[in-house]
Amino acid sequence: MPMPEADAIALDHATGRLIVEIFRLNGRLLQAGDELVAPLGLTSARWQVLWAMAISPVPLPVAHLARSMGLNRQGVQRLVNEMAAEGVVALEDNPNHKRARLVVFTQRGRQLYDSAEERRRPWLRTLSGGGSLRAIDDAIAVLRGLRERLGEASDPDRG
Repeated sequence: MPMPEADAIALDHATGRLIVEIFRLNGRLLQAGDELVAPLGLTSARWQVLWAMAISPVPLPVAHLARSMGLNRQGVQRLVNEMAAEGVVALEDNPNHKRARLVVFTQRGRQLYDSAEERRRPWLRTLSGGGSLRAIDDAIAVLRGLRERLGEASDPDRG
């Protein structure tokens, strides 16, 4: 049975309010992240790249890092190039692809990432506010669903 029109309209409005709140949160997270890691000489964007590298079980090329972060390859490539020039990351030959080199931590990069993680732990404790694990899991499910549906909507090969 389809949803009554009034309920569908209310759901559309609620989804719109959620999206606006996500935009606001994203801006605030980037600002707060910049403030958190600035003493380390990092930005939120660079921290995101290091995080994507750290959570991968294997070194990845820039395109795969960008995809895992939901960002465009060109922007991540610029960040990787800057960090490589500063000795934070290095590019190694990829046995699976001649041109798509693998991005790896240098010793300095690993130390920066570890220092950022040390700063992140108490920050997360403050952000969680003693809330409920179930509420966080429910929020993740809603956000993941939105992301997946956006992926489907932007993929012309899908229904």
